Amino acid sequence: MEFINTALLLGTLAAAAPIVLHLVMRQQPVHIEFPALRFVQVRENANRRKLNLRHLLLLVLRIAALCLLAFALARPSLKASGVIGDQEAPVAAALVFDTSPRMDYQSENQTRLQAAQETGLWLLKQLPVESLVAVLDSTQSQPVFQVDLGAAGARVNRLETTSVPRPLWEVLTQAAELLKKGEPERENLPERKELYVFTDLARRQWNPQAAAVLRQRLTELTGLGIYVIDVGVTEPRNLALGELRLSAQSITRNRPWSISTELVSTGQADERGVEVYLFEGEDAEKRGQEIVKVEAGQSQGIEFSLGPLDAGTHQGYVRLLGADGLAVDDRRWFTIDVKPPWKVLIAAAPPARDRAFYLTAALAPEGLRQTGQARFAYEVAPLADLAQQQLETYAAVCLLDPGPLPPEDWDQLYRYASSGGGLAIFLGSAARPEAFQEPKPQRLLAGKLSQRPAFYPDGEMYLTIHNEQHPMMAKFRPYQGTVPWQSLPVYRFWQLHDLAKGAATIAAYRNGQPALVERVVGKGRVVTMTTPVSGGPDASEDNRWNDLATGFENWPFMVLVDQMFSYLAGSTEGQLNYQAGETAVLRLPAEQQVTSYLLSTPLGDTYRQSADPKQRAIVVAATEKLGNYRVTAGGESGGLDRGFSVNLPAAASDLERIDDAQLQDVFGDVPYQLAHDREQIDRELSAGRVGRELFPLLIALVAIVIGVEHVLANRFYREAR
Repeated sequence: MEFINTALLLGTLAAAAPIVLHLVMRQQPVHIEFPALRFVQVRENANRRKLNLRHLLLLVLRIAALCLLAFALARPSLKASGVIGDQEAPVAAALVFDTSPRMDYQSENQTRLQAAQETGLWLLKQLPVESLVAVLDSTQSQPVFQVDLGAAGARVNRLETTSVPRPLWEVLTQAAELLKKGEPERENLPERKELYVFTDLARRQWNPQAAAVLRQRLTELTGLGIYVIDVGVTEPRNLALGELRLSAQSITRNRPWSISTELVSTGQADERGVEVYLFEGEDAEKRGQEIVKVEAGQSQGIEFSLGPLDAGTHQGYVRLLGADGLAVDDRRWFTIDVKPPWKVLIAAAPPARDRAFYLTAALAPEGLRQTGQARFAYEVAPLADLAQQQLETYAAVCLLDPGPLPPEDWDQLYRYASSGGGLAIFLGSAARPEAFQEPKPQRLLAGKLSQRPAFYPDGEMYLTIHNEQHPMMAKFRPYQGTVPWQSLPVYRFWQLHDLAKGAATIAAYRNGQPALVERVVGKGRVVTMTTPVSGGPDASEDNRWNDLATGFENWPFMVLVDQMFSYLAGSTEGQLNYQAGETAVLRLPAEQQVTSYLLSTPLGDTYRQSADPKQRAIVVAATEKLGNYRVTAGGESGGLDRGFSVNLPAAASDLERIDDAQLQDVFGDVPYQLAHDREQIDRELSAGRVGRELFPLLIALVAIVIGVEHVLANRFYREAR
């Protein structure tokens, strides 16, 4: 407890006045002469005791009234927990502003960040003179105390939202560290410390599990007042586009493609138009439009099916028509690469073309090849001619039913895979376990082969998907549990044991034995399948290994081959669409050497950057701005012209608010004050610095005591008269 007017406590000395008056003005018993002296004596003793009791009670009441009055005029207050010092003493304050993209939400012609800035500037004026103030936001800036309150105000005015915000609890932890340790040049901080958090109270920013470190830091600080200032909207209303999903980020020319997303509603039902645009040079051309109706709190899917594109990098965007509270989530950007068909080399045992018949039919069906829509362009060569092939010119290489190969061939395949190539090995009847156990083949194979193939003549064995999340299995996910693998039995397969380090099973047989295994070799990948897809002699009734290609419902085989070689050719790894803050990597073909390039940002700025030609990739780390980026090098003819897009995560515009109970879970036992307007802030600051004043309560007690004393005095003196 503290007193604002300590000197007025001297007023308690006035309590001596009733004592003096009591001694001076005390009444004496009335002397009455009466013959019956013994009755007079009894009356005198009773009268004296009664008068003494009444005077003592009045004395106590009068002393109490004067003491309470002096106590009240001294204005005692109870201090809030964790806050010390007087109101005018300087403080060490940290102002933490949430600058996530959600803070651009507009209500009453003002964004949430502008409301926070306005309140923050007002709050700076309430701080005592000579206070130390640090202004922190969601960026990666280093926290420091500003030179003075004016510099702190200028820092608040410069705040902007960022597309790559740090978690709010992380910024608060940083602020707590600053208030605890200060800066090297500021060894002594003011005794009282205050932490202000300006936020819209979005649930996504408050994670009780992740805030454990924050609670630990806050409990280590003594004399800390925490104030959470809510600048959000109680019932936000917004429409947002979800994340874009392209059918493929890299496609071959003359192939149709699609792009899908969803319209997500927060707090309102509405019907809006959604459009998709593609850039043709500097201009954007509309390629599609849909009218979408969505209910409050729900989402509605949207899909645009688009026609073939010419070879090259194409960029565009999807936009939501109309205006709402948050504009940053009304547009999504995308990039897609259109390439010539991927070249695939199929090396098979003689007769090579007969053995490769089913595989080539799955890679490039005749109808697609004639219309120029095939994704792959294959070449078939005998295994004996492998040494004469320029493997680096192919996007993927396939060994179909290989037998023992010369060491030079294994070395050539290893160099190809190590430099980033994709290699597929289909093991069949020509495989020789003793030859494949040699060190050079084992650098590529997924494991060691059993002495003889497993044989299931009744057809009870078939493929099962082991890793549904692998990119090669992406096309099967919508048909989970309904893919007719049972109708494509496998009669023979090689069993693998002692799998290589890092080898991962993608598909297995019904008995759990590996069927399709991936192994990373240097920068490339090798996929081993333990049963072949060979035509020719191996397709006869007596020699067949499986019905994958010849079964009645063989579409799973067609999809598997397409996805396998797309994965090995790099189409599933050529990421062109990123989230803000991610490092963009554009892979380059082996024949293209780039030492410098021009990077064009969504803002229209162009920067010259250097590149390491040994990496065979261009790496761009600065991806904070949303939109389409372009990378060019080597001039217009035959040079590099690539691009990528950057978007916000869909969760970045989640406006759902946290409730009081959940916020309490974040802070745990750490005391804090929640304020929604300036009046509440002012009241909480007064309670924190001055304390809860007892003046009103004490004045009420004084009035009660005086009233009781007055009533009793009138009664006692009247009876005495």
